[in-house]
Amino acid sequence: MIDLPELRVPPAVVGATTGGVATGTASAGAATGTADGEVRIGGLGEPGTVLLSGPGPGSGSESLAGHRARWGDLPGATGADVDDLLEASALDGRGGGGFPLARKVAAARDAGTAPVLVVNASESEPASGKDRALCVHRPHLVLDGAALAARALGAGAAAVHLHRGDAGPASALARAVEERRAAGVADPRWVLSHGPGRYVSGESSAVAAYLHDGDARPRFTAVPLAVRGPSGRPTVVTNAETVAHLAVVCRIGPAAWAGLGAAASPGTRLATVTGAVPEPGRVLELGGPPTVGEVLVATGVPAPPAAVLVGGYAGTWIDGAEAWQTPFERSALACLAASPGCGLVGVLPHGACGLTETSRLVRWLAGESAGQCGTCVAGLPRLADGLEALAGGRFHRRGLRRVEALGASLLGSGACGHPDAVVRLVRSTLDVFADDVVRHLAGAPCRGADHPPVLAVPAPFLPTAGPRPPEDFT
Repeated sequence: MIDLPELRVPPAVVGATTGGVATGTASAGAATGTADGEVRIGGLGEPGTVLLSGPGPGSGSESLAGHRARWGDLPGATGADVDDLLEASALDGRGGGGFPLARKVAAARDAGTAPVLVVNASESEPASGKDRALCVHRPHLVLDGAALAARALGAGAAAVHLHRGDAGPASALARAVEERRAAGVADPRWVLSHGPGRYVSGESSAVAAYLHDGDARPRFTAVPLAVRGPSGRPTVVTNAETVAHLAVVCRIGPAAWAGLGAAASPGTRLATVTGAVPEPGRVLELGGPPTVGEVLVATGVPAPPAAVLVGGYAGTWIDGAEAWQTPFERSALACLAASPGCGLVGVLPHGACGLTETSRLVRWLAGESAGQCGTCVAGLPRLADGLEALAGGRFHRRGLRRVEALGASLLGSGACGHPDAVVRLVRSTLDVFADDVVRHLAGAPCRGADHPPVLAVPAPFLPTAGPRPPEDFT
C-alpha cells in the first residue's frame, strides 16, 4: 500500500442541510479533511476510502447498528431533494455504460406510468468483484441508495438483482433487509431477484427481461428501458455501486462528493485489479483520480507491465507504459479508445503473450452468446478461430485480413452490444501487440505463447463450445 492521505469519512454532519439532506455547500477539502484533487487509494476498511470505509474484510457484513453509528440515519429526502442531488452531483452509472442516473430517473418519471427500479448487483464480468464487495460488506449503503432512488422515481418497490448461486451477497442483503424491517426503516418493498450467472445476463435489458418473464437474454429495442421496459413500464436499471454513491451524496452533499474526484470524473470509483498482481481480485476505491500506474503501485506492481486490459474481459488493451501515465477516469481513457467500464484493471506481465491471452478470452466470450442472432452464433466463433490461429503461428497475412474484415462486418450488426465489445477487444489486441502479430504471422510465435494463463476464464471452459442453450438463461 502506498502512503496516501487519509480521508476522514463518514462525517456525522457535513455542510449545511435542508430537511436533513446535505446541500454540499462545504468545499470538498473541508468535508473530507484532504486537499481537493489529491490521489487516494484504499481497500476495504483502509484509509482513503468512502464507500469502503469502516470495518475491514475480516469483520463480515456490517450491521444496521454499525452502519448507523458511522453514517447516521438515512436523511429524510423527498423525491425532489434526490432529483436535485442527482443533477448537482452528475453521478454517472458505474456498471459500465456511464449514463447519468439523473437522466434515467427523469425519463422514467416523464413516461407517465409507474416506474420499475432495479439495482443490478449481478456482476456478470468474471473478474470484477466491486459490487459483490459492497453487497457483502456494506449492504445497508446499497439499500440506502436504492431507497433514495425509489423516492426519486415514486416507486413503491425496488428489486436487487443477483446471480443465483452467489451465496455471499444474497445472504448479506437478505439479513440487511430483515434488520431494516425490524428497525422500522421507511423503505420501499424489497425484492431480491436471483438470475442465471451468464455473462450477457448482466446486461441491463436482460436483467429487466428476467424480472418480467424469467428469460435473462438481452432485448433489442430502439426505446430506452427508462421509457419502456419489457413489462411495458418505464424501467430504471442501475448499478449497485451507483446507488451506494447516491447514499453518500445525500449525506455529505454533491459538492463534497464530486470534489473527491475531478471535474471530468466526480466522486470516487471502485476498481478490481486482477492478472499478474500479488492479490488478484482486490477491490480498491480510487479518488483523485489516480493514474493507472498509481493504482498498480498500490497493488504491488512497481513498474509498467507489458499491457493493461481496462473495462472488463471485453474491454480494451492499452500498452503498459502508456497506461501507466493515464488517469483512470472516463475522459482520459476515452483518448485511448478505452473506458473504465465495470472498473476492471487486468495486468499482463512482460513475458506473457497478449495474442494467446486474448484468444482465450474471445473463445470464452463467443461461448457466452445468448444465441439470438447470426452475428454472435456464427461470427464470434469464427473470430475466436482466427485469434487462435494467429496465436498459434498458423496464420498468414491473408488470414489476418480476413479476421479484420470479419470484425468490421460484425460491428453494429448484433441484436445487442456483445459482439461490438468483442470486436473492439480484438482490434485493440492487434494494435497494442502489433510487434507480436508480425512474429506470429511469420510462423514464429513469441516466447510468451507458452506462458501460463494470466486472466482467469470461468469454468467450464470448452474451446469447441457454441453459444449456450436457451435454458441457461432462464
